[in-house]
Parts: sequence; C-alpha cells; structure tokens
Amino acid sequence: MARYHIETYGCTSNRGESRQIERKLRDAGHRPVEGPSEADVAIMNSCTVVEKTERNMLRRAEELQSETADLIVTGCMAIAQGEEFADAGIDARVLHWDEVPNAVGNGECPTTTAGTEPILDGVVGILPIARGCMSDCSYCITKHATGKIDSPPVEENVEKARALVHAGAKEIRITGQDTGVYGWDEGERKLHRLLDRICSEIDGDFRVRVGMANPKGIHGIREELADVFAEHDELYNFIHAPVQSGSNDVLGDMRRQHQVEEFVEVVETFDDRLDYWTLSTDFIVGFPSETDRDHAQSMALFRETRPEKVNVTRFSKRPGTDAADLKGLGGQVKKDRSKEMSELKQEIVAEAYDSMVGETREVLAVEEGTGDSVKCRDGAYRQIIVQNAGERGVEVGEFLEVEVTGHSTVYAFGEPV
Repeated sequence: MARYHIETYGCTSNRGESRQIERKLRDAGHRPVEGPSEADVAIMNSCTVVEKTERNMLRRAEELQSETADLIVTGCMAIAQGEEFADAGIDARVLHWDEVPNAVGNGECPTTTAGTEPILDGVVGILPIARGCMSDCSYCITKHATGKIDSPPVEENVEKARALVHAGAKEIRITGQDTGVYGWDEGERKLHRLLDRICSEIDGDFRVRVGMANPKGIHGIREELADVFAEHDELYNFIHAPVQSGSNDVLGDMRRQHQVEEFVEVVETFDDRLDYWTLSTDFIVGFPSETDRDHAQSMALFRETRPEKVNVTRFSKRPGTDAADLKGLGGQVKKDRSKEMSELKQEIVAEAYDSMVGETREVLAVEEGTGDSVKCRDGAYRQIIVQNAGERGVEVGEFLEVEVTGHSTVYAFGEPV
C-alpha cells in the first residue's frame, strides 16, 4: 500500500473533502506519513479564494513536487484553474476530489471494503459482489490481504441490490478487487448474468455502475457483457479495464494475465455494441523493465483506444512484492513519462467533453457538489455539474434533462431543460 501525505488549504468544505479522501485511503490500506519526503504520494487540497492564495498554492506545489515522487493536486484551484499548474511547469496530477483515492494506488486492485456487505451512502448504494481476485501481479501487495476470488451466489447479490434500491439507492456501484472474474471460483464468469438480473428483476428508477474489471477477466465474456450493456438503460455505459502498459513485454514482467491485443478486442467489442460509452483505464509508467520503446507503445495504445478516464501512476516499490527486488528507473524518467502521458490524457478528455457542448443529456443527480451545485452523471457516466441547484429545484436523487453549456476538461456544466 502507498504512504501518503495530505495538506489542506482553505475552507471547512475543503477540510471535509480531505477527511473523505483520507477515510477512503485508509479503508484501502494506505497509510499516512508525517511529511512529503517520506511519502510515495503527496496530496495538496488547494484553495483559490484570492490572487495571493493562488500564488501561494503554486509556490507550495512547486515545493512539494521537489520533495516527493508523485504529486496530486485537488480542491478548488485544481477544479477552477487546473491549467495554471502545468503553465507554471509543475509536474502534478490535477484531479477532482473523488478521483484521488483511486489514483493513489500503484496499479493495485482496490480494497475499499472489509467484506461483501452493501453500504448506502446518500443515494449511492455500494455493492461489493465478491472478495479477492485471480491475479498474481508482481507489483501488487493487495493480493496478500484479499486472497483468491470468493464469489457469493448471483441470487444473493441480486437481493442485496434490491434491498439497496428499496432503501433509497438511485445509483448502485458494483465493486470488487476484480469484478470481471466474479464466479470464476465456481468455474464460470457470471458478471453479465448478475447485471442482467439486477436490471431485469428489480423495480424502480436506478442506475448501475460496474467497478474495476481486469481485461483478462472480461475478455472471455466481452460479447455477452457488451450485449447486456446495450440492452439495459439502467447500466451506465462505462467500463474500467486497467491495461497498465501498451507493451506485452512489460505486461509479462508485471505478470498481468492479459496481452495488449486482448484489451483492444474488449474495446472494439464495446465500440461495436454501444454508440456512446466511456472507457476508463490505468497506466503504470516507469515500471523497472520499461524501456523508451515500451513507453512509446503505451502512448500509441492510449492514442488508439482514447480512454476518457485514466489513472496515470508512477511505479513505486511495495514491500513484499517481487517487483520490489527489481532495479528501478530514475525518478526523472518516471516524471517525464508521466508528464507526457498526463498531457495526452488532458487533450483526449477535453476533446470528449468539448464534443458534448450544445447537446441535451438525461442525467442522474448523484451527490452534492461545492457551493450550491450537484454532481450528475449521464448515460456514459460522464460528470455534468449543475450550478445554483437550489434555485433551480434540482435535488440529489432526481433524474432530469440538461443542456451541456461548457466544460472544465474533466467535467461538463449543464443547465436544466
């Protein structure tokens, strides 16, 4: 797990967001350290209330990037003026608050719950469908804590989902260390069957988001899975399939179970079945055996598949993993590769959100945002912010139509129709 250092600036709202980030980080097994020099990743929750504050944020970010291997900037300045950090030559990942916990991992499987009991958080129901995974990645320490896949029956998970909807959930988040191998311990992958039954058998207006599924796990059921997505409007057209590298040589050293071609086949299958969908993936840059050619292959894969949501992580050694014994690459190499990939990410994501401007989308208001705003999700799980929500009578849990009026790289703005 990662060692993290977090600094918070500004108002009470920012402090509350930092507490939520920390809670999720600790739930996932990450641990805090006292200073950035001891951390694998430093997180700066920024403020931008006045010009002087903005200058202070840039100065502190510059200090932090020199003290730690990996810097994440979030908070108000990241949202409102994220481009200022790149313009100042600061090498940081600029993320929204709710993206930070997943971005801290070292490409490892999530461990966001202690078991498989559902949780209701506002109108969001979190449903862990299984525990453990089938992978043996050379860099991942999570497998030592979670073990191999242990899948409760489909019927049991359907009933848990039904209970969440009856309790008020409008969005069900299917989670697990690797949702794609759900059922593999019983000889067959059952994710598509589970999703079909949740959408077919549960009454009510709700949406379902599927959490991380490794490419190997979903490759064998990619056609069945894509067909289920195409059939049911309840499913967000969104998959998170972490490829980690565009080089088969590096994937072999990572002991990932898939090859690049299988990842591409998954993407092509969803492209064939769905007109509008979002691909989310992860890349690890600077793995010890990654050459310039390997990195170039990752960049080429990024351009080919054009994922709209991407976690770019600089490799860091985890104690007790086989990759920790490998001779690492220099910090500057990792920073340079991370910067190149992050710049491409910003370009691709901005293009995706820019293409939405002027269009009308049906969205679900999922949670409160900053000030008088709400965070909404459209059918492909793209985030659309409705401002002055109270004045417009927009409440969390409501379905509504919005016209997309603009965007801020990683999310759009919408006006209720």
